[in-house]
Formats: sequence, C-alpha cells, structure tokens
Amino acid sequence: MPQPAALRTVPLPDEAATAALARRLAPALRPGDALALRGDLGAGKTAFARALVRALLGDEEAEVPSPTFTLVQTYDAPSAAIWHFDLYRLSGPDEVQELGWDEVADGIALVEWPDRLGPLLPRDRLELTMAFDGPDSRRAGLAGFGTWGPRLDALELP
Repeated sequence: MPQPAALRTVPLPDEAATAALARRLAPALRPGDALALRGDLGAGKTAFARALVRALLGDEEAEVPSPTFTLVQTYDAPSAAIWHFDLYRLSGPDEVQELGWDEVADGIALVEWPDRLGPLLPRDRLELTMAFDGPDSRRAGLAGFGTWGPRLDALELP
C-alpha cells in the first residue's frame, strides 16, 4: 500500500471547526480531485462533506442531504461537478461502477467508506480520517497521496 507524501492533524473541538476546515480546503480542490473520507460511524464524515459541498457551491444554506440511502448525490458547482458517494452499504468496486464512477474523472469526488473502491481508489488523492477526541470533539488526520502531497503541505490549516 502506498505511503502518504504528507500528513497533517487538525483538532476539531466542535462542528463549527469541522465546517471551518471544509471551507479552508474547498479552494484547494479542483476538477479531477478525489477526497477519501474515513472514520467510524458518527465520526463526522457527512458533516464535513456537507460543509465542503456548501463551500464549493458558495451557498452556506444549500440543501445537502446525506447520500446514505441514495448512495450518491451530485451538485453543479462553479468549478466542477461534485460527486458525494456514501459506499457504506456496498460490497465492492463492481457496485461502485454501477453508480457512475467512470463519469467522476472531470469532477470532484467525495467518497465516504473509500475502502469499497478497492482498485478504483485514485492514486492521487487526499484522505481525511475523522476520529473521536471526546463526546463532541473530533480530530481530522489528513494524508496527501501522489500529487496531493505537496498540495497538502502548501495548505494553511489551523
């Protein structure tokens, strides 16, 4: 398994800090990017993705439902189409292909439960792992793989 080229850890004492991290990352995302969202159930992956989609859309009030039951939600942002996948209920890459994975190449992919991608997981990606630090607080571990290594190093994060 490839090793990340860059690693960062960001404390997230509350949901506002999670949204602030999403707003900080949004300008760094560009067409073709993949963001793998890891963490236990309830760790805050969807809350982070919701804040990130709103930041990319430039609309803090945008309705951003969880794709838990629909498996994928798409949004037309000014910079690129956003594909938000929740692969929790899938068993592997064959099922991911049926969701239109091939169409994501020119968009921005946010993928919860990226282990279901198997060999489809992009080599160049940013991984964000949400972990519990307390009842209401979290920490985000960010790992840049491939071209995301220097990009992550260049980001000014809290």
